[in-house]
Amino acid sequence: MDHQRVAQEWSRLLNEFFATREAVFERAIEACVGALKNGRKILAFGNGGSAAEAQHFVAELVNKFLKPRAALRAVTLSTDTSVLTCIGNDVSYNAVFSRQIEALGDLGDIALALTTSGNSPNVLEALKTAKKQGLVTIVLTGWSGGKSAPLADILLDVPSPETPRIQEIHLYLLHVLAGEIEERMFPA
Repeated sequence: MDHQRVAQEWSRLLNEFFATREAVFERAIEACVGALKNGRKILAFGNGGSAAEAQHFVAELVNKFLKPRAALRAVTLSTDTSVLTCIGNDVSYNAVFSRQIEALGDLGDIALALTTSGNSPNVLEALKTAKKQGLVTIVLTGWSGGKSAPLADILLDVPSPETPRIQEIHLYLLHVLAGEIEERMFPA
């Protein structure tokens, strides 16, 4: 692996993302802050590495990102193994997130989905359920958003088809998002 080439590609993708999607990213920040200020919550989910990133993001909100402050309302839908295996076994793996949104999602909450391809069936089902229940859908995905694009109120699509690059940019975006939420919710 050519580390220098990867670093250059990462930098190019990040610059391209903000050159073309900065206003959309600002909408994501405002949606999250608005929901949290109104007593709503963020439900984050994804598969594999995206599940790990969703969990990481929620930890930043519930505990803290950079400064001590009150906890923020956020839940990861990929961490309750009893719920996941029960739904996967009794219903379908495609329903592991949608059933949780059905149970936990309230009007005005944020459904924050991560899917590098934009085509994960369980993420798509969750987004459909979120839309039906009046949640705001924010989708972090790869270039063009795949099948998730029409289900996203706010689409944050990294301009790349490469899963590792998409996930690296997602992590950066989630850190910026957590920092902006924290700063706007708890100004110095």
